[in-house]
Amino acid sequence: MLQQAPPLAATQRKNSAALRFWHWTSALLIFGLLITILFQFVIVKAKEAGSLFQTTLQKSNITLTTQQARSLTHIISERIWDWHIYLGIGLSVMLLFRIITEFRQPATQKFSFKLAQVRKLFREVGADSSDYRHSIFVKYSYLTFYTMLVVMVLTGLCLVYADDVAFLRPLEHSIKEVHNFTMYLIMAFTALHLIGVVRAELTTDKGIVSDMINGGEQSS
Repeated sequence: MLQQAPPLAATQRKNSAALRFWHWTSALLIFGLLITILFQFVIVKAKEAGSLFQTTLQKSNITLTTQQARSLTHIISERIWDWHIYLGIGLSVMLLFRIITEFRQPATQKFSFKLAQVRKLFREVGADSSDYRHSIFVKYSYLTFYTMLVVMVLTGLCLVYADDVAFLRPLEHSIKEVHNFTMYLIMAFTALHLIGVVRAELTTDKGIVSDMINGGEQSS
């Protein structure tokens, strides 16, 4: 038999206010991080960036040497990385908030409870049910996302403080490689998540987006 959930009030939300706050705030922070990466590697780091600055400023009768253009590019690059760090620290705070929320939420809204329920159903019904295969895939994809988020946040914090912590300095390059690779994985997950949400909204789970905005109602 399945584990019985505690009684629910008729108006209890499917998604608590804390979870919704975490979801949308984290989404904005991750989007902001992706924007900083886009500017850094696609725009600022482009080989023609310096010459573009020179050409643009010449239209205003301002002449820059190649070295001055490179210095300007470097300054802009540093400012973008500053924003990347600020957003990363904000995401670290939100990850801590999510962990605290997991312990303080009603039992039926905890991710661990939902994962356990799906696993039990999957074992009882078996792999022949496409609905349960999909449900367990979704839950484990979220678990993978949380794991990637922890890795990205921890490696990001290590990079921020690498210059101040002696034992981190020799590891900085390896940590950066792990951080960058994890960021790419999160980008891929985000794209797949958006596709999955749109597909679900148009087919089997209409209202899934509005439920994450207003909470949705869960009947008793």
